[in-house]
Amino acid sequence: MKIAQVLPFVGLANALPWMADKRQQSGGAQPGGPLTCPFNPNHQPAARWDPDFPYNHANLGLPGKGKGGYKVPADGDTAHAFMPPTDKDIRGPCPGLNALANHNFIARDGITDYNELLDALQNVYNVGYDLANFLAFYAIYVAGLGDPVTKKLSIGCDATTRTSWSPIITGSEPGLNGHSKMEIDASLTRNDFFAAGGDNFSFNTTLFKMFEQSTGGLFDVDRISKYRHERWHQCQAENPQFYFPILGLFQYGAASFLYELWPNGNEGYVPNLHNTATFFGAHRLPDGNYLRVPERIPSNWVNREKPYFLLDIASEIFKMYTKNPVGFGGNAGGEFIGINHPPYINDGALNANTTAQDVACLLYQILSRPVPSTLNGIVTPLVEATEALLISLFGVEYNNLGCPLALT
Repeated sequence: MKIAQVLPFVGLANALPWMADKRQQSGGAQPGGPLTCPFNPNHQPAARWDPDFPYNHANLGLPGKGKGGYKVPADGDTAHAFMPPTDKDIRGPCPGLNALANHNFIARDGITDYNELLDALQNVYNVGYDLANFLAFYAIYVAGLGDPVTKKLSIGCDATTRTSWSPIITGSEPGLNGHSKMEIDASLTRNDFFAAGGDNFSFNTTLFKMFEQSTGGLFDVDRISKYRHERWHQCQAENPQFYFPILGLFQYGAASFLYELWPNGNEGYVPNLHNTATFFGAHRLPDGNYLRVPERIPSNWVNREKPYFLLDIASEIFKMYTKNPVGFGGNAGGEFIGINHPPYINDGALNANTTAQDVACLLYQILSRPVPSTLNGIVTPLVEATEALLISLFGVEYNNLGCPLALT
């Protein structure tokens, strides 16, 4: 990796104009824009929670019981039967959310909201309440991909007319397709935004085949870390506008879902090819290539037994990254420019002595940093609830979510 120079995070925006803190998603009729975004005039919320099929008992955005190890969908639960999306339904870059929509755990048309996300992540994947809140809050409030008033979010393209309380006032709400918000270059199975003419959300079966070949069909932390490293170098070499910000840590967290959230309890929780391909929507052909099909929950699938908490994902981010570290920064003038974000990132790389506690603090800073203090009435309860859970589980060192002082 060649680093031409190292810049502080703020200064990098001047060197790399495409990463400035503004909307990056293509507008108009370009890929992911509002004119090409599917429109379903008959929006129906996700199926209501049913006490006959309680799953994790998560309902109305409240904490569930945190006890997994059950079959999803349950036998007889027709409300959550698989149904492929129509051409009026939105799907995006996250296969896990696409699968939830195809099973009606979030709205089938791809327009979801804060409470739906919290309930679905807990009931289906047994995501801890703290992590579910973190992900939903970041997407809607911090990244600006959804609407902070309606709390609605498109899981794919720009559906501002359906998510915003007032499109004229809010401007664009690009959904999860929005570039460098949650979707970042060097995806496991999606193309880079600029390299693909704005299509950073379509599933690339060629990349999935590369993924399978690199991992040998076993998607554990060691093999995914290796493939993440390979993809970073491929994209950095091929994409002149390649940009991998600190938010690239989210990619490591999302990649951990493949071996932490997706394995089937009826298969010994092994992150095998069949199970992973089903969630990704990849059907293997006799010649070894793949055909894109709708994402779904595998048949006879049993979810993880223990909740996947914020500290768990912080630990996996650190573990996956440090096995095969890459640079944080972007291409400019034919060279890679690294960034500094002390004390965690220096010379474009995560410090080797960083701990899971440090990563939790860094995630906390990512969550808090762009939010104005006028929203403290929203942010503070979320932070306090997450902090209280971490302290109860792991001790007082997680005051301020692992940071030495509270962020104001």
